Amino acid sequence: MDGSAESVDCPLVVDLDGSLTRSDLFLESFLSLLANKPLRGLAALWALRHGRAAMKARVAAEAPLDADGLAFNEEFIEYLRAEKAKGRSLYLASAADAAYVRTVAERLGLFDGVFASDGQRNLKGAAKASLLRNLFGHGGFGYAGNEAADFAVWREAGEVVVVNASPHLLGLVRRSFPAVTVIAPRRVRLGDYLEALRPHQWLKNLLVLVPAFTAHRFDVAALVACLLAICSFSLCASSVYLLNDLLDLRHDRNHPTKRHRVLASGRIDIRHGIALFPLPLCLAGLLGLLLPPAFLLTLCAYYALTLAYSLYLKRQTTLDVVVLACLYGMRLVAGAAAVTVPLSPWLLTFALFLFLSLALVKRWADLAARLDEGSADLAGRGYRVSDLPIVQTMAAASGYIAVLVFCLYIDSPVVSALYRNAPFLWGIPVILLYWISRILIATHRGAMDDDPVLFAVSDRASQVCAALVLLAVAVSI
Repeated sequence: MDGSAESVDCPLVVDLDGSLTRSDLFLESFLSLLANKPLRGLAALWALRHGRAAMKARVAAEAPLDADGLAFNEEFIEYLRAEKAKGRSLYLASAADAAYVRTVAERLGLFDGVFASDGQRNLKGAAKASLLRNLFGHGGFGYAGNEAADFAVWREAGEVVVVNASPHLLGLVRRSFPAVTVIAPRRVRLGDYLEALRPHQWLKNLLVLVPAFTAHRFDVAALVACLLAICSFSLCASSVYLLNDLLDLRHDRNHPTKRHRVLASGRIDIRHGIALFPLPLCLAGLLGLLLPPAFLLTLCAYYALTLAYSLYLKRQTTLDVVVLACLYGMRLVAGAAAVTVPLSPWLLTFALFLFLSLALVKRWADLAARLDEGSADLAGRGYRVSDLPIVQTMAAASGYIAVLVFCLYIDSPVVSALYRNAPFLWGIPVILLYWISRILIATHRGAMDDDPVLFAVSDRASQVCAALVLLAVAVSI
């Protein structure tokens, strides 16, 4: 922090979005409304014909704010508490709807009054500057803000405080107001934006290789097609993850681990997330154009299903895990389409049961964590903590059925045509039985991460199992 504080006789007016919190309440609430009530969210857009303030009021009426789940700027709040302890008057002024601003003010208990958009006037920029000048006089107040629109207010203020500002904005403010006080400047990290794309999840897209591998297509053309398909699917998945994180902000903040994600924690501006998510999707489509039309059709179907999952299906008990299993299966369909080989029904059936088991393990881990914490049912999901025993049973049954399907595949005529030493394949069901049992026990003991696939990637025993499976296939060919 630098600069000097004004007298306690000078009231300090505080901006809300991006300053007191690390998010934009209107955008966050609108996305939440789209996620939970898509039709009402789209209907709220119609209120925009009466102006931004009218739309904000409509969204606030449809999506009440839970102030406890906001990403507050704790360093700035500590500064405000210190100013309040000195006897300084604090006011909250925001372009957010009045209902939201009052909720936040009541939650913090720091402010002597609030000013906000009221359904007719959007209290931002010049409108906010005019109101504060009329109330306190030119230079009769301090103002804390974080964006370019706040310049109009700073020009009327006697004290300039900049909170959570980007380096570019901070440079502009310092040139205009040398005596600025800087609090918690935003640190722009490229790594945060890369993390938002969840590159660690791209490992799942190696499933695209499986159809070519099982069909024994090891030529250069197949390899190039598979690499293009993996890149396309990875970019498409990143767009999906970004969109899902935008729609699920409020639920993620109430989750023990998801609250640390870059959007939920406020490390990335929500507006940047909205601008970013279409870019990887467009790149995915361009790469998809280099592959057979069937691949691009599968990619579109995958995105449509994931969008339906984010908006509605993830809240439907059991349907959500079936959809997750299908999304994994679609990677196999895409891989077969990329190299133009028929997809084995045996492979698809095995994959559906295996990934249904892993999806259920994911829900099992979530429910078990809730039970251990004594928390309520999963927010934004259709499951209850009391569902845990049946989820455990379904996860185990699905996993062992997948092994049975693989055993039947080994005994089918298809295998004798593809493998010269097919009996060596019988080592794979044994390895799978061990691995699935290990996953189930690890989940029961509370050692499972949010994603069992990523758990397997980092688990030494799982890595050994994967190597042994590849060895069994190699000696069988």
